[in-house]
Amino acid sequence: MSSIANLSGQLEKLVGSDRVHTSEAVRKGFAIAGRAPMAVLKPRAVEEVGEIVSFAAAEKLAVVACGSRSKLELGPPQRYDLALDMTGLCQIAHYDPGDLTVGVDAGLPLKELSMALAEKNQFLPLAVPCSSTSTVGGAIASGIDSTLRQQYGTSRDFLIGAEFVDGTGKQCKSGGRVVKNVTGYDLHKLLIGSLGTLGVITRLNFRTFPHPESRGAYIATFPEMEAALNFHDSLLKSGLPFSNLELFDPQFSALLAGYSNQAGGGNLGSPGKNAWHVFASFEGIAGVMERIQRELQERCDRAQAAHNETLDARNSQQWSDALRESFDWLRSAAVNVALLRIVLPQWAPGDVAELHQALKQSPLRSAFALRACNVAYLAFRSEGEDAQTNGAMGRCVSDVRARVEAKKGNATLLHSPAWLKDRINVWGTKRADFPLMQRVKQAFDPHNIFAPGRFVGGI
Repeated sequence: MSSIANLSGQLEKLVGSDRVHTSEAVRKGFAIAGRAPMAVLKPRAVEEVGEIVSFAAAEKLAVVACGSRSKLELGPPQRYDLALDMTGLCQIAHYDPGDLTVGVDAGLPLKELSMALAEKNQFLPLAVPCSSTSTVGGAIASGIDSTLRQQYGTSRDFLIGAEFVDGTGKQCKSGGRVVKNVTGYDLHKLLIGSLGTLGVITRLNFRTFPHPESRGAYIATFPEMEAALNFHDSLLKSGLPFSNLELFDPQFSALLAGYSNQAGGGNLGSPGKNAWHVFASFEGIAGVMERIQRELQERCDRAQAAHNETLDARNSQQWSDALRESFDWLRSAAVNVALLRIVLPQWAPGDVAELHQALKQSPLRSAFALRACNVAYLAFRSEGEDAQTNGAMGRCVSDVRARVEAKKGNATLLHSPAWLKDRINVWGTKRADFPLMQRVKQAFDPHNIFAPGRFVGGI
C-alpha cells in the first residue's frame, strides 16, 4: 500500500490537485462510524473513476463511493481508504418524454431530476428520505424505502439499465435505455441496495411515469391498538389501489407531529394524543378518487374510528412529505437512537400486537410504524448514554431481532450509536444464500476493494 506521504501526489495525477482533498476537515465530512478516509477524490468523468479504481486495486486501497452522504452511515465498512465524491457526475444524459425513459449520472440530485421531469408532467416514484439532498445513485445504492412502493414497486420495477465501474476499473453496462430490453441479464438490479460493494455506479436509466390527475389521502385514528390493526388489515385485503398505506403507534405519531412543526409543515392536525393512526394515500382520475374515498369512509364507519378525515391537497402532501422523511427524523429523535427496519413474510395483526406488547416491557421509549409491503420501522431512543441505558438498548435490539428471525423475518439496524454497531451485526443472521452473495461479490470485485465488510456477512 502507498504511504500516506506520497498517496496524495499519486492521486493528483489521476484527477488533478484541485479534486484531491486530504485535509482533516474534509475527510471527517466523509467519515463512516468514526472512520475517515485518507483522501477524498471528486471525479468528473467515468474514465477518471476507472483510473481511480484501477489504482486502488493495484495499491490494495478500500474505496467507498459517496453522493450527498445522507445515508452514508448504513453498513459501516471494515476498511476505508478513499472516498469517491460522485457529485461531479451530475448530468441528465438523455431524456425521451414520449418514450417515458430517462438516463442520468449517479451524482445528479433527485430534486433536480424531479424538476426536469415535472416540466413534462412526469415523475420518478423514488419518494425516499433526505429528498432535498439525495443523489440518484445514492438512492439506488442505499436501497432505502420509497413511500410509493405500495403502488409503483421498488426501483427494481422501473430501473431499466445502469453503467458502473467494476473492481478492476472496467466500465460495464447492463440493461439499456428502453423499457423493452430483452438481451442479457439484469445485472444492474444487483446494484440496488448493494451500498457500493459491487461497483461504482456512474449512470442509471429509468422508466418514468405520467403525473396522476389528482392525489388525495385519508387519516383515521383509533384509541385502541386492536381496532387500528383490524382496520389496517381490512384495507390491505380490500384491493383498493393505494399509493401508500401505513399504520403507526401513538409514539410515532407524536414524533411525526413534532417533525412537521420543526420542518415548517405546520400542525398535522390529527386529533387523539394517545391514538393509533392509519394513513392511506391514493391517486388517479376523479372517478377512481371518489370510489376510494367512499369505500374508505364506509370501512371507517364500520370500524368505529374515533376520528377520520379526507385530507385536502395541501394536507395530503404535508402528511406524505413527513412520512417520506421518517428515516431521517427518527434517527435524530433523541441523543441515542437505534432504528430497525423489520421485514416479515407477512405482517398479521397478531404480529404487531405481540411486538408492541414486548415493547411495553422495555425501559426505553420506542416508536413503531408498519409501512407498505410488509416493511416496518422501529426506533428505540434515550436521552442519556450510560452503561445501564446502553445495555438496555443492546438487549432491546437483540430481543426484537430474535423475535423477528423466529418468524422467518429480518431486522436490519439502519442507524445506531457507533458502540452498538461494534457489538451487534447490523444485518442480522446470515441467510441461506450467503455463499451465492459471496460469489457475486467476487465476480464484481475480485480484489475486495469496494467498501469491504460493509454488507451482509462482511461482504
